[in-house]
Amino acid sequence: MKYKKLFNLFDQKCTNIDETSFVFKDDPHKIEHYIGYLPQYEFPYWVGYCDVEDGCEFKTAKELFEAPIFDGKSIKDRWNEVEIIAIGAINIDEWDEKFCVPDHG
Repeated sequence: MKYKKLFNLFDQKCTNIDETSFVFKDDPHKIEHYIGYLPQYEFPYWVGYCDVEDGCEFKTAKELFEAPIFDGKSIKDRWNEVEIIAIGAINIDEWDEKFCVPDHG
C-alpha cells in the first residue's frame, strides 16, 4: 500500500479504520504499532505503542502521520519501513478499499 492511500483513508475519516496495525521492517522484534480513528472524540486520531508512554491522540490525520513519535520520526518519514498488517482489524490481504465508510458527522 502506498503512503498516500493510507493517509487518505484516515484523512477521509473512514469509520472502519480503527485498529490499523503495522510493524517497521527494520525492527528485529516486529513490535506491532496501532493507529486509529474514533469520530466521537475531540481528538479522534490515536496511536498506540510509540515513543509516548500510553500512546497519544491528534485532531487531524496530518498531525498523526507527521508526528515524530516512532524513534523520533513520523510514519511519513519512515514509510519505506512500514509494513501494514491490518486496516480496521481486517488482514491487509483481505482488506478492500470499498470497506472505507466515510464519516459524514
